[in-house]
Amino acid sequence: MANYKTLHEFSSDEIIIEKSTFIGYAKPIKTEEEAVEFINEIKKKHKDATHNVWAYTVGKNMNIQRYSDDGEPQGTAGIPTLEVIKKEDLRDVVVVVTRYFGGVKLGAGGLVRAYTKGAKIGIESAKIVEKVLYKEVRIKIDYNQLGKVQNEIMNMNYFVKDTLYLNDVELIIYSRKERVDEFVNKITDITRATANITVLDEFYLSEKDGEILI
Repeated sequence: MANYKTLHEFSSDEIIIEKSTFIGYAKPIKTEEEAVEFINEIKKKHKDATHNVWAYTVGKNMNIQRYSDDGEPQGTAGIPTLEVIKKEDLRDVVVVVTRYFGGVKLGAGGLVRAYTKGAKIGIESAKIVEKVLYKEVRIKIDYNQLGKVQNEIMNMNYFVKDTLYLNDVELIIYSRKERVDEFVNKITDITRATANITVLDEFYLSEKDGEILI
């Protein structure tokens, strides 16, 4: 798998349902250990809560999936939370939904809907992003080529990370992996093969609505 969906950052949101407060926490993680550590942090923070329900997936193929009802009736909390993650097709994320009981029982169906909503608001707050493979391309050119190269980069909609003004001009560009060859060929062409072009290793960047989030 190349590109995949995950969360951009840690965040939380809360909602009141039938007098019970539900706080949805969501965070991107890289390992199961990070997920467990986060769950324990939230449980410690809300040790007075009625329940701290959680779920997480780890791995690009979701090969690790875990959940807990934390005392709620079986199947009414942990699985619905995990199902929200899976429905959004998210990898490497952990969600904790904390509940403070407000005195009104919700019933099995009500609990499923409440924990589903708690997971959703946490995930939405943390921003769903697509992780896309990029490569860094470094271009060294003469100053008299700068305007032409900058104009071409803008027209081709590549991301300029930095511009270094030294003896030559060095442009640091982030290119989607599949567009690197096209980019290198274009720059080589417009500079008549005088540009010094270096392509570095691939890495993931977060995109939301087609825009890079740094």
